[in-house]
Amino acid sequence: MVLPQPGWQRPTASQCESELASGIYNFACSLWNHHTDTFLQHVSSGGEAAVLSSLERTLLSLKVLRKLTVNGFVEPHKNMEVMGFLHGIFDRLKQFLECSRNIGTDNVCRDRLEKTIILFTKVLLDFLDQHPFSFTPLIQRSLEFSVSYVFTEVGEGVTFERFIVQCMNLIKMIVKNYAYKPSKNFEDSSPETLEAHKIKMAFFTYPTLTEICRRLVSHYFLLTEEELTMWEEDPEGFTVEETGGDSWKYSLRPCTEVLFIDIFHEYNQTLTPVLLEMMQTLQGPTNVEDMNALLIKDAVYNAVGLAAYELFDSVDFDQWFKNQLLPELQVIHNRYKPLRRRVIWLIGQWISVKFKSDLRPMLYEAICNLLQDQDLVVRIETATTLKLTVDDFEFRTDQFLPYLETMFTLLFQLLQQVTECDTKMHVLHVLSCVIERVNIQIRPYVGCLVQYLPLLWKQSEEHNMLRCAILTTLIHLVQGLGADSKNLYPFLLPVIQLSTDVSQPPHVYLLEDGLELWLVTLENSPCVTPELLRIFQNMSPLLELSSENLRTCFKIINGYIFLSSTEFLQTYAVGLCQSFCELLKEITTEGQVQVLKVVENALKVNPVLGPQMFQPILPCVFRGIIEGERYPVVMSTYLGVMGRVLLQNTSFFSSLLNEMAHKFNQEMDQLLGNMIEMWVDRMDNITQPERRKLSALALLSLLPSDNSVIQDKFCGIINISVEGLHDVMTEDPETGTYKDCMLMSHLEEPKVTEDEEPPTEQDKRKKMLALKDPVHTVSLQQFIYEKLKAQQELLGEQGFQSLMETVDTEIVTQLQEFLQGF
Repeated sequence: MVLPQPGWQRPTASQCESELASGIYNFACSLWNHHTDTFLQHVSSGGEAAVLSSLERTLLSLKVLRKLTVNGFVEPHKNMEVMGFLHGIFDRLKQFLECSRNIGTDNVCRDRLEKTIILFTKVLLDFLDQHPFSFTPLIQRSLEFSVSYVFTEVGEGVTFERFIVQCMNLIKMIVKNYAYKPSKNFEDSSPETLEAHKIKMAFFTYPTLTEICRRLVSHYFLLTEEELTMWEEDPEGFTVEETGGDSWKYSLRPCTEVLFIDIFHEYNQTLTPVLLEMMQTLQGPTNVEDMNALLIKDAVYNAVGLAAYELFDSVDFDQWFKNQLLPELQVIHNRYKPLRRRVIWLIGQWISVKFKSDLRPMLYEAICNLLQDQDLVVRIETATTLKLTVDDFEFRTDQFLPYLETMFTLLFQLLQQVTECDTKMHVLHVLSCVIERVNIQIRPYVGCLVQYLPLLWKQSEEHNMLRCAILTTLIHLVQGLGADSKNLYPFLLPVIQLSTDVSQPPHVYLLEDGLELWLVTLENSPCVTPELLRIFQNMSPLLELSSENLRTCFKIINGYIFLSSTEFLQTYAVGLCQSFCELLKEITTEGQVQVLKVVENALKVNPVLGPQMFQPILPCVFRGIIEGERYPVVMSTYLGVMGRVLLQNTSFFSSLLNEMAHKFNQEMDQLLGNMIEMWVDRMDNITQPERRKLSALALLSLLPSDNSVIQDKFCGIINISVEGLHDVMTEDPETGTYKDCMLMSHLEEPKVTEDEEPPTEQDKRKKMLALKDPVHTVSLQQFIYEKLKAQQELLGEQGFQSLMETVDTEIVTQLQEFLQGF
């Protein structure tokens, strides 16, 4: 047995992998070169079977080399074989591309050949992604190769779409690579970064950039015959492809657009004048008989839209909109429809960049006209721009309202006309966005949509994503209708029931939106109904999931408590309490707070029934206070819960204290004293002014008392009370007197501005509840005065003075200042 020598270190995993890769790399390269040469020989002389056989072996060996090259080395640029293989890829690619001239376009060999060519590009792309600095010696060759085949005549007759996409991706990755971008202060950049940047700058000269830009716009941006045919034969399919179908990221058009955006952003100072010049040549209307000129203008407008943010300072878009774009939207000839569609898209791209607010009514007028266009693609694109317009932060409801009825009617007609699931989803999202922005102003116009949605829901049984869009629309509808949403319950409640039932398979897709709909339905419900109450049966399994939707679940539970605490608690509190007890064992600190807030709200809304229904949780709260819960936010909530019980249900507090005294094997007075002491000590954990005042009121409610323990804690109670006064008292500058700022004594409705949403039914319920809440109805100043006066009467003047002497003189002085006038 040979022992390791002194200083020996176990090789790392990466070192082992690198050694393994080095050991077989030469053999893999030789094998691949052999099969590649054999394939090239067979292409010129052999039959199809021999070509296919050798090509299969070439493809397989190249797959192995790809893995070894990309993943087998820590510093691949130091390995001559690796770099030799990578440099050789470009010559091999040229050979394989030339072979495509000799292989038919419709056979297995052609398919395998194209797969091999794509695999070459994948090796380069993966290597660049994983080893950007090792790729630096390949930057120049990669750019020269890709640009020549994609943007010059070299590629004519040999390139194919997927290969062009890969070459464009290679250019894009080099242009965007952060490893190749120097710091603002060049001296802070690494030598490797500066070297790569130097190569890039040397390649992307003005002539090269100009040619790439012009070629992208005038060649790759042009709508093809296939696209125009699809537009005519399948307009919805065309729209889906344009906006991101399943094959979108692999198709040529989006790839060219992304490359254009990246290059324009990187070299905008060079390319902006080029694009502006192209714009200048296209002023005025275009002859509808010249289809090529129409397509060129469409392509240039596409570029101007994609580069909107870069052109901000160079284009007076408002003038261009009025003088050029608006007139083009009014050309109704059928051949002009690509431009009508492109112009309204272009406006959508500029809306959030540079568009004067005063021009919006002119745009809304144009949108109303285009939503009646004969061409479906134009109408769908117009709906998209409408969404971008109402989504924009400069949107003004007053400007939009005169057009609301017309637009909503036309959008609804479009929703009925389209048949594809993706298109219906898109139009629904536009409708939802409009409803969300105008809120209650939508009420007169939604009747048709309300009648149609049940039918659409039934038709979309197999299309869960469309159902998600319907749920989103319903959420905004309920918010817009407010209390009137109760009329939707025959349809609405079964939808919520299905979407939030975890035993139903669709819940995987619908749950999140279904819970949100459930919540807004509760918030806007004028009163509880048996059906609305019955849906809560879905909640227990949802709480067991402990998912990211738990926060919404707690909001829903609170919504029921505010809506109908008595019926709700009597029906569901026992099961809910069991769920909460299980949750508290395993939930996060934030989750514990959410559970306790539900209990706190129940005690606030129903001081009699609440403590009885959540009795199993209260001992845990009491124990947490006594033992000094270490998380401040949890302790604050514990004290809020206990403050409600102590202040609003004294008899229940006494029975709880008695129960806890048995559990702790202590006297009730001793336990009460410990609780008060901890309460005083941890008062700083409470940050909410309402809870701080509640604590003061709750501890003051123990007075007057001749109990020695309470009198022993009298100083702490007064300290908390004075802290509470500092929190809530504001001074009237005119009279010099103090007033409790938390008092709410009337039902004065706050004025709602245009930017604010009107209060929901739940907001109104909370306001009514606040008018009964001691925190908002009892003056802390007066409460302290009355309690001290009662204590004085109980103990007599001398006994009371002895008690007051236990309080710090500074606190007594502050107390006297607050109680002036009593």
